[in-house]
Amino acid sequence: MEFKLDRPLVFFDIESTGVSPRNDRIIELSGIRIAVDGTEESRTWLLNPQMPIPPDSVSIHGITDEKVANCPAFSDVIDEVDAFFAGADVAGYNSERFDIPILEEEYLRCGRAFNMEDRRSIDVQKIFFKREPRDLSAAVRFYCGRSHEGAHGAAADARATLDVFKGQLERYSDLPRTPAELEETLTPRDPLNIDRLGTLRWMRGELCVNFGRKKSTPLKELARQDRNYLKWIVNGDFPVEARLVCKRLLDSGVLPDPPPEALAQARAQQHGSRQPAERPARFVPRNAAASKFNSSLSDALGAAFGGK
Repeated sequence: MEFKLDRPLVFFDIESTGVSPRNDRIIELSGIRIAVDGTEESRTWLLNPQMPIPPDSVSIHGITDEKVANCPAFSDVIDEVDAFFAGADVAGYNSERFDIPILEEEYLRCGRAFNMEDRRSIDVQKIFFKREPRDLSAAVRFYCGRSHEGAHGAAADARATLDVFKGQLERYSDLPRTPAELEETLTPRDPLNIDRLGTLRWMRGELCVNFGRKKSTPLKELARQDRNYLKWIVNGDFPVEARLVCKRLLDSGVLPDPPPEALAQARAQQHGSRQPAERPARFVPRNAAASKFNSSLSDALGAAFGGK
């Protein structure tokens, strides 16, 4: 693969009980770990989600309660999963919206953290939608010249995602050739956002809510006047980073240190800068975004973009 790695890169896919990262569970996790020298290691875990698998989900991936009845729970294999992902960047298909968040949630339930701060993330779906906006099966036909056999299985989808990515590298010579550069091209990080969706955002030097009726309200004001709103965020279907910030504020009254960009905002505010006020980035709640997507890749893309 003509792609320069400075550390391992794991292509992974997840099948689950449903589409809510907060409320649903992983039932199949498959990954392909590519070392810096290009060698590959593959692992697949079939898991007991410890909750009934809805019929709608079974109709997509074919994994029934009976099939996983004697399988380990995620907590039983977390050490194996953690070792497989150790020191690696991650890549997937629609992974920013679903696979990464639900993996983070499984870690949290085990009292652990799947730390994305130290990882770079490549969502192959974003390349595809930018260049050839169709579904995964069409991507396999277009980039790989074959049909996508075994769709709706985590192992087949993870392999297809890797093959599509290789095809994209061959077709688009202007694509960046390192994980850091490609991530910045696909998902530029906004230093004023606490999480990638912008649930909480630094505004005028203060950390504020960035959605709904409380938009632009500083968290420290909510801690004084409306703690129930912060509790709602902590218990809601919001990104892990935002929930942890709100929980820490409720528990200990502590907020994270502002980034340099937020300090620059505050200085400009204090000195009466005439620069236009910060316009909060558009926020789409995760549960609203996730409702457009199914844990099955091709069905998810068909539902969201009108094609199968």
